[in-house]
Amino acid sequence: NIPGRGWSSPVVWGNQIFLTTVVNSGETEAAKKGLYFGGDRPKPPESDHEWQILCINLDDGKIAWQKTVHRGKPLTSIHVKNSFASETPTTDGKHIYAVFGGVGVFCLDMKGELIWTKPIAPTKTRFGWGFAASPILHKDRLYLLNDNDEASSLVALDKTTGEELWKVERDEKSNWSTPYIWDHAEGTEIIVPATGRVVSYGLDGEEKWSLSGMSSITIATPYEYNDLLIISSGYVGDSSRPLYAIRPGAKGDISLVEDESSNEHIAWSHPTIAPYNPSTIAYDGLLYVLHDRGLMAAYDAETGEEIYSKQRIPKGRAFTSSPWAYDGKIFCLNENGETFVIRAGREFELLHTNSLADDDMGMATPAIVDNHLLIRTATRLYCIKQD
Repeated sequence: NIPGRGWSSPVVWGNQIFLTTVVNSGETEAAKKGLYFGGDRPKPPESDHEWQILCINLDDGKIAWQKTVHRGKPLTSIHVKNSFASETPTTDGKHIYAVFGGVGVFCLDMKGELIWTKPIAPTKTRFGWGFAASPILHKDRLYLLNDNDEASSLVALDKTTGEELWKVERDEKSNWSTPYIWDHAEGTEIIVPATGRVVSYGLDGEEKWSLSGMSSITIATPYEYNDLLIISSGYVGDSSRPLYAIRPGAKGDISLVEDESSNEHIAWSHPTIAPYNPSTIAYDGLLYVLHDRGLMAAYDAETGEEIYSKQRIPKGRAFTSSPWAYDGKIFCLNENGETFVIRAGREFELLHTNSLADDDMGMATPAIVDNHLLIRTATRLYCIKQD
């Protein structure tokens, strides 16, 4: 059992699992499974909260240490399905870096001792929905994206001291996507999706290229597959829900013009296939799209050709966490704590359904380390091990 609430994913180093949570001294309204609309809670809670980082043993599940890094009343609000600990921490094996939106970034050593901290000013988010973008660790720097409705920015910090190395002010409003560090033969880029534009920054904070034509809310994380950058943005209320596959080496504005689906830098795209909350996944040559309402479609990852159209996952209901894959299968965890096992390949086939406790809820994306699968739910952390 995990105290408080948090939708951050677990991260692992050796035998140590790191997890963030926020414990409310008062009553926390239960998240509503399947809810899209009506979850706005514009006023911050009036009770005291504790922002915590936990270290849990991978081998036996015991809490090794539990560190409170901040106490007080929240200065920002959250959507009823969000949490005050939705940003996934990161580690380099020497330190753990955790971000709590509107509170701060905290660096701890592997024994839970605080090394440095840097406050993050509370800002308004769209409809008071709160924060979710996770910190990204790359070499000696920690990158923090904070897209909100008041003062959006991308910041590079020295991971050892927390010193600000550079800051880019962004002309964007609230989004919830985590940036992606794209290493390829022609260089390294920081990919930042958003409503107005996807922007690629160099490691010096200078803009390299941009792409307009996203939906009005961007959540999914970009990733690279076979030298193509996959970017999606699929707010359910928009007619434009695009997915792009981008080649390395782009410069300037690479946006598509009317009736184009590709150009010199965009290998292929589709205007309406992207999911809302889950990131897509590419596996063994195919790109799978899991839609929030329990539909899955598959495309050729190199060409974008449709392999099969949207197929209903029987009794799948609502999905927020992103799918994962191994051993010729795609795994999809829904908000009811049920994992649907789908055969990877050119035809849709549901193989199994695995259920957790009836009272649980799944919104965090699981973590995989060696032969362990870690599933974080509303109340628990599960470790499923393959012997």
